[in-house]
Amino acid sequence: MTTTAPDARVGRARRTPDPALLVLEDGTVLRGEAYGARGARLGEVVFATGMTGYQETLTDPSYAGQIVVQTAPHIGNTGANAEDMESRTVWVRGYAVREASRVASNWRSEQSLDDLLVGSEVVGISGIDTRMLTRILREHGSMRGGIFSGSALEDASEQQLLERIQAEPAMEGASFVEEVTIPQPVVLEPEGEAIGTVAAVDLGIKGATPRNMVARGLRVHLLPATTSLEELLATEPDAVFFSNGPGDPASAEAQVELLRGVLDQGLPFFGICFGNQLLGRALGFGTYKLKYGHRGINQPVLDRETGKVEITAQNHGFAVDVPLEGEHTAPHDGGRYGRVVVSHVGLNDDVVEGIRCLDLPAYSVQYHPEAASGPHEASYLFDRLVDLVRVHRTGTADQTPAASEKKDS
Repeated sequence: MTTTAPDARVGRARRTPDPALLVLEDGTVLRGEAYGARGARLGEVVFATGMTGYQETLTDPSYAGQIVVQTAPHIGNTGANAEDMESRTVWVRGYAVREASRVASNWRSEQSLDDLLVGSEVVGISGIDTRMLTRILREHGSMRGGIFSGSALEDASEQQLLERIQAEPAMEGASFVEEVTIPQPVVLEPEGEAIGTVAAVDLGIKGATPRNMVARGLRVHLLPATTSLEELLATEPDAVFFSNGPGDPASAEAQVELLRGVLDQGLPFFGICFGNQLLGRALGFGTYKLKYGHRGINQPVLDRETGKVEITAQNHGFAVDVPLEGEHTAPHDGGRYGRVVVSHVGLNDDVVEGIRCLDLPAYSVQYHPEAASGPHEASYLFDRLVDLVRVHRTGTADQTPAASEKKDS
């Protein structure tokens, strides 16, 4: 069908849409319209349930290697802008939506979402039944898949496209840390008087994370994921932070060893998402892949210390395997890291959403307390980091996060 109605790209008439296919490894084929760049992109197909914040989703490095399906039916309404970028680029490999807005209508908009996808070389598809696709992923689990349009469709049969997808490696064992991390260290100065220094290891960090820290008076040394323990200690940190990030935590052996060095030094530690999984592995617990993961900004989590339920932003396909009830001696090296408890639990499926060391100043959560697009109910976790920094600087004996948690209860 041809139409002359204007699209989001000013001065151009909307042409007959180019066809696109989304193919899953089980042979499912969805036909829609090309959105964003044309070509072929393969990756793990996952769904995100956020009703807003699509630009924050696209620029979250945790989505590296993945094709994101938005469950919200209408995407692109407010366009895109430089301020809402959570990292230096768009990281998703592919993007699937039900209905792509033809007009970007917002005073903050600087370009259409379509143009952002084209400029970032993200191959997308629109006009498909994302509800049906989400049900498939929920029932059968996240799958390998691909989006194909333009020249990628010209000389290939659906069977050939399927064979390309089935030849791709699975997410288990995948590592993207060195792809998403910064190449060189960066120092971010605090707002106002400096309270202390945090060494933040970038495993795929989002911009909102260091903003939360510097706003609380913390000087942040943002470090590449390949940083050695000696290089980290050279920043003279009062605390260490491990960020969110993509891939299988079992592949991050170097970062786990780095974290063990941090724990051996007695430095306060805070980790989120990937950082939570790496703390679990450093303590000797296992991690495992979830059937379809948690991705969205509406995930309910119980803080067991305070009894509060928080609505959280999440983006993870792996989880830490720690028994939910009671105190447990960390298994690594005969229990040298002492006792551990599960501090937070997901209310949808009882997945571990946070762990806390009782004999070390270390804690972590699986969700994103820095969520730029919201919700912000868990931002107090950065205040707990500030408390640990102050304790470390004064040399107070009790450095576990428990004191901060009791203060918040």
